[in-house]
Amino acid sequence: MPVDPICGMSVELDTPFKKEVGGRTYYFCSEQCLRTFENPERELKSMKRRVTIALSGVLLIGLLRVVAFLTLAAGVSIITWAPIPQLPWFTWGYWLFILTTPVQFIGGWSFYKGAFEALKGGTTNMDVLISMGTLTAYIFSVVVLFFPGLLPVPKTDVYFEVSAVIIAFVLLGKFMEDYMKASTSAAVRKLMDLRPSMARVIRDGKEMDIPVENVMVGETLVVRPGDKIPTDGVVIAGESSVDEKLVTGESMPVEKKPGGEVIGATINKTGMLKVRATRVGSDTMLMQIVKMVEEAQASSAPIQRIADRVSAYFVPAVIAVAILTLLGWLLIMRNITMAILSFVAVLIISCPCALGIATPTALMVGVGKGAEAGILIRGGEYLERAQALNTVVFDKTGTLTKGEPSVTDIVGENKEEILRLAAIAEKGSEHPLGEAIVRAARDKGILLKDPEKFEAVPGQGISVTIEGKDVLVGNRRLMQANGIDIGGFEDSLRSLEEEGKTAMLVAVNKKAAGAIAVADTLKESSAEAVTELKKLGIETIMLTGDNERTAKAIARQVGIDRVIANVLPGEKENVIKKLRAEGKVVAMVGDGINDAPALAASDIGIAVGSGSDVAKETGGIVLIRDDLRDVVAGIMLSRATMRKIKQNMFWALFYNVLAIPVAAVGLLNPIIAAAAMAISSLTVVTNSALLKRYKIRRAD
Repeated sequence: MPVDPICGMSVELDTPFKKEVGGRTYYFCSEQCLRTFENPERELKSMKRRVTIALSGVLLIGLLRVVAFLTLAAGVSIITWAPIPQLPWFTWGYWLFILTTPVQFIGGWSFYKGAFEALKGGTTNMDVLISMGTLTAYIFSVVVLFFPGLLPVPKTDVYFEVSAVIIAFVLLGKFMEDYMKASTSAAVRKLMDLRPSMARVIRDGKEMDIPVENVMVGETLVVRPGDKIPTDGVVIAGESSVDEKLVTGESMPVEKKPGGEVIGATINKTGMLKVRATRVGSDTMLMQIVKMVEEAQASSAPIQRIADRVSAYFVPAVIAVAILTLLGWLLIMRNITMAILSFVAVLIISCPCALGIATPTALMVGVGKGAEAGILIRGGEYLERAQALNTVVFDKTGTLTKGEPSVTDIVGENKEEILRLAAIAEKGSEHPLGEAIVRAARDKGILLKDPEKFEAVPGQGISVTIEGKDVLVGNRRLMQANGIDIGGFEDSLRSLEEEGKTAMLVAVNKKAAGAIAVADTLKESSAEAVTELKKLGIETIMLTGDNERTAKAIARQVGIDRVIANVLPGEKENVIKKLRAEGKVVAMVGDGINDAPALAASDIGIAVGSGSDVAKETGGIVLIRDDLRDVVAGIMLSRATMRKIKQNMFWALFYNVLAIPVAAVGLLNPIIAAAAMAISSLTVVTNSALLKRYKIRRAD
């Protein structure tokens, strides 16, 4: 069953109120919600006008009450004070009728329309309760005022102000709710506002400015300092720093070099860049973020469905109690005035407005808060599941580690010379280990010449001649085949290998000179993320296809206690299912295509933003930044949001349950009931808004 993205209520598929945007259909419970979706600012202004009319009417009534009291206390009749004394029949009741009628039918029109639509669809909602209560008070007063003697009550027993005050209070509460909903979408609007309108491209050898929507994949973009990057792409020339804060939450500018990826709508700070467009239009990361946040805010958590079911039974039950109250006062107490007032009071105090907004308001704030920090939560169900997690499973390569090998250790007397010779030998290599050695040498500014002679020895290494020296770079078998004694380095080799590193020996002129260790190094955030998860009482597991020795070495460094190694990509899903069968609530954190089945099989898939699009599409939570501490931040945010939802549901029901019996026995004036109901809604909205003050611990 779809969920109304405005009010968060469940909606039937056959609702007449629907809207298709970008190939996706949104469903609404009422025409007002549809209009709000289409033009939220216009609807907010319209609501503000209605609230102003209602509050102005109530304030004038209050002012006249004060004047009437003061004039009567001074012994002067309000009739002589009135501006039309020539009409002695123009009493206090008529003044109330004039002042409250605009409030009744302008301020309360949205309630009556909503009630009509609900009843026409065979359902009941809070608009039905409000409409029944206010129209009962208003029509009762009209009959008493204009048809005296028709009811056995004095002409002065009118309750126009009851209806007006109820409408004013409820409208004020709804305005506050709508205003908060509009403000919680600020993160999405900020992202949308970031989109540049124009892009500078190179076409036919010339630079030209074109609308950004006309950029095609593969085109070369020119981005000058201070410009917004038009679309996602890869740097092909130039170096600069890029401000990615509003997209990734990263506070510091990120350095970009040829080969580095850039995100559309981020800001180029210093140097000029040439970028090859890789994703355009709705495929860009920015638009994907907007889409995910909008879908998440429009979704409902399982706890919301409980609220929907409660409301579905609650409203008819309240109407039944109100009718019994009316009949009880009429038949038993024979007091028509108290019957009407108690009937109205029961309807108003029991209105489940707060229950309906308890989940959506907190959910919208929580999802928006996460989006601001680069933590995208796809929907309410994932937010609810995250707070119950007790097990987090990490993929190793690309998730806990950087996903590419790096030089970690150099063993030997002249470390720089060993690195230089090995890098020259590996200069033409396409092997990841060789590329890591070359990259390490270049990072140190070492000049790499071409070798004079090159020979690859399959399965063993490389034999080259450099500056007249015979150099061997490879494993033990290469050294043994060439009769080179490596006994002096055996202890170092064994120690490096126990740490999960791959060691390559270097020999010069038939003599062992040293060794270079290469490994897929841990991300800086991995160990801290695991430590924080353990503090939360969450078990951590590493799931990898690597051999057990390497996996355990990485696990020791990061602090993970349990390792499941030698797992083929197709088997990862079965491991997750087995863990869930043990009663664990499992999150899988991964980045690669081979992680997608495991992400889908877990209670929550957490996709690292730097990973594959498949992983991000499968994940229930997506981390835009490549920082595992955001796993902890996402779990903490979900727990904070769920606390707010539970608090909201308590306050939503607290007033109703406590006050309905009081109203039924005539001890609760309808005006006080309206105030209490409005306070209930405002309490929920305010409590949800406080979530905006929640501080997400950043990894900056």
